[in-house]
Amino acid sequence: MSRLVLFNKPYGVLSQFTPEAGHRCLAEFIPIPGIYAAGRLDSDSEGLLALTDDGSLQKRIADPQHKLAKTYWAQVEGEPADEALLCLEAGVDLGDFVTRPCEAARIEQPASLWARDPPIRQRKRIPTTWLEIVLREGRNRQVRRMTAKVGHPTLRLVRMAIGPFSLSGLQPGEWREVEATID
Repeated sequence: MSRLVLFNKPYGVLSQFTPEAGHRCLAEFIPIPGIYAAGRLDSDSEGLLALTDDGSLQKRIADPQHKLAKTYWAQVEGEPADEALLCLEAGVDLGDFVTRPCEAARIEQPASLWARDPPIRQRKRIPTTWLEIVLREGRNRQVRRMTAKVGHPTLRLVRMAIGPFSLSGLQPGEWREVEATID
């Protein structure tokens, strides 16, 4: 039977079990041998990371050809106008590729979200806005590049869900094993 582990990756942790100088890694949190990340989150991103021992399940979760939705909450600099959200939704030309259409909406500051350590920088005269962005692909630093391209750099990025799986009930550094099924 395949194993599937959901992990709330804290800020500053690498999405790998092998440590690198100056960074924490998954081995510090998850004592299960033989599982690997299905996709990644950069060290400066937080949130849901799925890990499995099943190569085909890993591909089903991570490969953009399967169009599995990935939901992110992004705290961005400034207050994006409707036009910026429409640009995100239509697809953004990032130079090396054009993103697929996605969903993008303003949301209230999430009350259930934990404080980040270290906290993001705050500027007195520049407000921030929270966005929910749902992608069906996942390229290197994609959300950060998309929001920067429309004039609103990402200050904090948290992946909240991958397909049917969510962070619900997991604090940073916590994990749980779930049934390994994806429709």
